[in-house]
Amino acid sequence: MKEIKIEEALNLENSIFIDVRTQKEYKEDHILNAINIPLFYDEEHSDVGTIYKTKGKEEAIKKGFDYVSYKLKDIYTNVLELSKKYDSIVIYCARGGMRSGSVINLLSSVGIKVYKLEGGYKSYRNYVLNYLENIMDTKHFIVIHGLTGVGKTDLINELTTLDVDGIDLEGIAKNSGSTFGFIGFDEKPPSQKRFESEIFEKLFFSKSDYILIESESKRIGTVSIPNKIYDNIINSKYHLLIESSIENRVSRLCNDYITNKENKEKLKECINKFRKRLGNEKVDEYILLLEDNEYEILVEKYLLEYYDPLYMHSVNKYVYNEVINFDNQKEGINKVLEIHKKLKGDKIC
Repeated sequence: MKEIKIEEALNLENSIFIDVRTQKEYKEDHILNAINIPLFYDEEHSDVGTIYKTKGKEEAIKKGFDYVSYKLKDIYTNVLELSKKYDSIVIYCARGGMRSGSVINLLSSVGIKVYKLEGGYKSYRNYVLNYLENIMDTKHFIVIHGLTGVGKTDLINELTTLDVDGIDLEGIAKNSGSTFGFIGFDEKPPSQKRFESEIFEKLFFSKSDYILIESESKRIGTVSIPNKIYDNIINSKYHLLIESSIENRVSRLCNDYITNKENKEKLKECINKFRKRLGNEKVDEYILLLEDNEYEILVEKYLLEYYDPLYMHSVNKYVYNEVINFDNQKEGINKVLEIHKKLKGDKIC
């Protein structure tokens, strides 16, 4: 059995991680694009734990054999197929103990070479926390600002397709950071640990030291930006303000939010939550516009009467290196691409 430390494992080429923890543990957080091949299912793991506490280690091991024995053939078959595709396979459990050790012993006995991750998931988690605490000493954020609907997320995502490093915090959080923020995301929001792991992965595998990121509040939906990351968003040397016409902003928001009947009902529920802030008369007006399919009028009113006054103070807090018009999306993307190249020190053709 060959053990490997987390940093070395993350840098292996053509490799795959296998997570033998339960589905519940895996769902909360896992390494990179690790494949979950659980040694125990959730209820089995809970049962073994209860037996360990009440009857002792030997009885727990016996029960564990009952739960594991019928899975061994499938585990072998799955890992054998992966060994044909990948040069290195790294197996881990919670702390690098009995679960990963037993799987690795089985595989080694039938000639499949695999690594055991030293310290298991816990070592990965500690590495992530330490990395996020210190990496901004060498990495730099190019922070994208702008009022609601100007296309900040679109800009970052378009540039990542051009090999520019960027972090879409809203996409990772599965929430666009407002009362309406969950609409348009089919997946459930991640756990705080998973959110931090995905930020870590973006930074760890970034190709340059200059990374695009959107200006955000500390909390996005159900998760919070790690302290050091948030501090470096605020205190970055590079702030870009994106502007766009009200017509383009309205069009973009209508396309993002009003896509089907289900979303329309969700919008109605969200609008009703504004009664204390905006008053019944205003909310009734907004709901009537929604029900009459007057989407453009509704969105424009929301922007001009609520969101712009609310967020303008945040926009005005910063001094901007550049102000970029995003009405012509291609020109806006090229402008930010040019800025990124200059910061990297690339030659501009």
